[in-house]
Amino acid sequence: MRLMRVGRAGAEIPAVYAGKDQYIDVSDLVEDFDAAFFEAGGSALLADPVAERLAAGASRPLAGQRVGAPVARPHQILCIGLNYTDHAQATGQSLPEEPVLATKAPNTLTGPEDPLVLPRGSTRTDWEVELGVVVGRRVSYLPDERAAEEAIAGYVLVNDVTERFLQFERGGQWSKGKSAATFNPCGPYLVTRDELPDVSDVGLWLEVNGQRRQHGSTRNMVFSPAHLVYYLSQFMVLEPGDLINTGTPAGTGMSSDPPSYLAPGDVVELGGDPLGTQRHTVVASP
Repeated sequence: MRLMRVGRAGAEIPAVYAGKDQYIDVSDLVEDFDAAFFEAGGSALLADPVAERLAAGASRPLAGQRVGAPVARPHQILCIGLNYTDHAQATGQSLPEEPVLATKAPNTLTGPEDPLVLPRGSTRTDWEVELGVVVGRRVSYLPDERAAEEAIAGYVLVNDVTERFLQFERGGQWSKGKSAATFNPCGPYLVTRDELPDVSDVGLWLEVNGQRRQHGSTRNMVFSPAHLVYYLSQFMVLEPGDLINTGTPAGTGMSSDPPSYLAPGDVVELGGDPLGTQRHTVVASP
């Protein structure tokens, strides 16, 4: 199942992608795709009624509709750094012995086609196509990776946008460079774990103004999504609906030769099979 949220920002309704640019409205069945939804059983709650509505031809067209992030505002967004062998090599850094962790403000979450707003004074805003993991239930101190995998609700496409000057030159604290408004485009949908049981070779790509900048695969991950959920649960309580950005492959603007960063008017497109695609126009901060 592919979960979506459709409608204007702040007033999205929960829906299920029905294929061929159609969706099924499930707002009468669940309030939102939030912590309460995932804790109560998630997509299993929707399986039978959605099948009935599909059979009855109750889908609606997505054309003209805004698609929001597929999950409501999470309790936290956690970002993993240097988690691809090719990215670490491109940046001249050693592979980490343990996952590198940063946090990102939860209100950075935006939809897959919303504008990407540069923060004031931005000089080095960069792109990072990533596989995102959505936690399905409240967990802590998980015993192993198998238990961690069972705690995953599903996967999303994210762009872990980062302002490098703020990340590295304002005290060396990554969260400063990752937490500007609109800096975590997500979606268009959440692919539930039963529909994507193996994420060991998911292809990811990103283009800026039609030029391919990133083209990688999760097979180059240092730490798998299940290991990340297990690892993080040893240090904190993970809540249902929490989002983990699992790292990016090579090809970021920072590691380009010469370095290249985003400017107003740029168009960023990214995708991952079967996670869908995103398209953003870069705009200056008002």
